Parts: sequence; structure tokens; C-alpha cells
Amino acid sequence: MRGIFTALMTSFTENGEINEEGLREIVRHNLDQCQVDGLYVNGSTGENFMISTQEKKQIFKIVKDEVGEKAKLIAQIGSINIKEAIELANYATDLGYDAISAVTPFYYQFDFDEIYDYYNTIINSVDNKMIIYSIPALTGVNINLEQFGKLFENEKIIGVKFTAPDFFLLERIRHRFPNKIIYSGFDEMFLSAAVLNVDGAIGSTFNINGQRAKQIFQLAQNGKIEEARAIQKTTNDLISEVLDNGLYQTLKGILQYKGVDAGYCRKPLKSLTDNQKKKAEEIAEEYL
Repeated sequence: MRGIFTALMTSFTENGEINEEGLREIVRHNLDQCQVDGLYVNGSTGENFMISTQEKKQIFKIVKDEVGEKAKLIAQIGSINIKEAIELANYATDLGYDAISAVTPFYYQFDFDEIYDYYNTIINSVDNKMIIYSIPALTGVNINLEQFGKLFENEKIIGVKFTAPDFFLLERIRHRFPNKIIYSGFDEMFLSAAVLNVDGAIGSTFNINGQRAKQIFQLAQNGKIEEARAIQKTTNDLISEVLDNGLYQTLKGILQYKGVDAGYCRKPLKSLTDNQKKKAEEIAEEYL
């Protein structure tokens, strides 16, 4: 399960329906052009928190059908509706997903005992492995080192997608739990995580920039830090342009420009404006 995983985008039609062929094109682009090692399906980048349970199942099924055994698949099934999370976990497992992942429960300011029960209830209800999805900036949930240790006591909880800028905590997790999987979650900070010996990364911009992410990872593993830093610098130039123009809209606009039917964003996210579309094309020309 080491390597570079794309946080997969979802293609929607203009009226918000899942665009199956467009989704399949995004999958093929990631595998064939970006050459990533796997896909992280129905995460934030897939606009997961704006779609129904049945739509999530539809996406899991389409992606697995398109990928087959060509890459590893992680299913993000997290929900503050724990029944939905368990249902999705079992559905993805039955499809053959290699692992499941769950965002920390959010909004209601759950205490750690509740978070602990959430993860253990889900993973003990399914025959699979769990990757914790920790993204404090969006959930407001911070897990400390001792709490990670408590969660990792369950052998089925095999690691974490660590989307936080706390490199002290990241180093402490790596040191304390050498046999657990750690994925870096901030694309713009990947090199900083890679030198701390993470096992890979899961990122939104890998939908267009996966090859550079693989280069950073490989160079860091080989101790070629200056070469990796140069590629991270180019990557961050790209990321800055994308963020300034609107993250998801611009990524989809770039994919469209590259001939991939990435479709529209699901409301309430805005659609790509003409100016954003023009800028997305300019970014593609400059960096890709």
C-alpha cells in the first residue's frame, strides 16, 4: 500500500448527475498519464460530502470496474451517520477495495472516546483494513500522539492519511509506530513529509500532477533532496496558480483541456467561469 494515491475527482453533468464515462476517463488518465499507484475514492476531492449514499456506491462500483486489478484502491466511507459508514465499508469491501478510510467525525465536537468508538465500530463491522483520515483544518478534530496510539491498538487500523502541517507530530507518529502506514495529505508539503519517511501521499493535484509527486517521493527516498526540492518548487508554483483560480474548478478545467471529460462541480460549488477556464488552460500550457 506504499506509493502515490490520487484523491480522485468525480465528473458530474451540468445538472449534477454522475457522469459515468467522464469518471472512467478521469480514472484512466490517472493510471495511464499520471501513473499513480492507486486511487483514494470518495474523499473531499470527489465532492463526497455533497452526494447520497447510493451515489457513493455507484462511484465505488464504476471505479472498481474501470481499475480492476491495475492499481490499489482505498474507499473513503467516513460519515457522521455511522450506519451509512458501515454500509459503505461493507459495500466497498465486497467490491474488492484494498482498504477503507474514514474521516474523523465532525461538526458535533465529539470527544476522543466517541471518536475511538466510531473507528472501532466501523472496522470491527467489516473484513478490511482502516486508514484514519485526519484533516483538522476542515473537521476541527485534532488527534494527539497518545490518542493515535490508542487507535492503533486495533490491528485492523493500519495507518493514517495525515493532512496537517504539524511535522513534529508527524515525526513522532513515524518514530512511535514504524509499522503503521502514513500518507502525506498536503500536496504542497509533500517533500517535507517525504524526508520524514512517510509511506506515500494522497493528493488532489495528483489528478494532473501525479508524475511529479512520484518523482519527489522517489528522489527523497534516494536522498536526492535538492533534486526533489526543485520539483516541489515547480509543483508549488502550479498549486499556487490552481488555488488562486479555484481548486476543484481549475483541476476539472485542466482535465477538460487535456481531453478528459471531468465535467462540472456539484452545487453548491460554483461552475467554472469563462475567465477561470481561460486561466486553467494557461496553467495547463505552462506546467503540464
